[in-house]
Amino acid sequence: MTMISRREAALRLDIPLEMARRHDLPTRMSEHQLEAMRADPPAWLAQSWANRTGKKAVWVQLTCDVCGFTEAARPKKWWPAFTWMTCADHHPDDLPTVAAGLVRREIDGIGSRFVGIMDESPGDTVTS
Repeated sequence: MTMISRREAALRLDIPLEMARRHDLPTRMSEHQLEAMRADPPAWLAQSWANRTGKKAVWVQLTCDVCGFTEAARPKKWWPAFTWMTCADHHPDDLPTVAAGLVRREIDGIGSRFVGIMDESPGDTVTS
């Protein structure tokens, strides 16, 4: 019997990890338990699915454009649309060069190890 973590269960149920904790999903559960929950969801899970507007994803898959490492993460409201995504330990030269007329901006702290890269027009750049 294959066991999965609470985080993996939250990912597969498309709910926040906080919700999984709040509704006492076990720290480890079997694939069978997860499928039973999907087939006959408790009221709180059915309500969560019904409330979806589709505007904001619960989970996103981050993938490094250099090495292909992937990670599921909860998107933050402040994340802009990134041109590139890279692991923090890669050198900026590992990415394609910036197109003529654009400037590159790096945003650290995306997921557990990523840097979001934005290639944008100089007028679009916001200084902090």
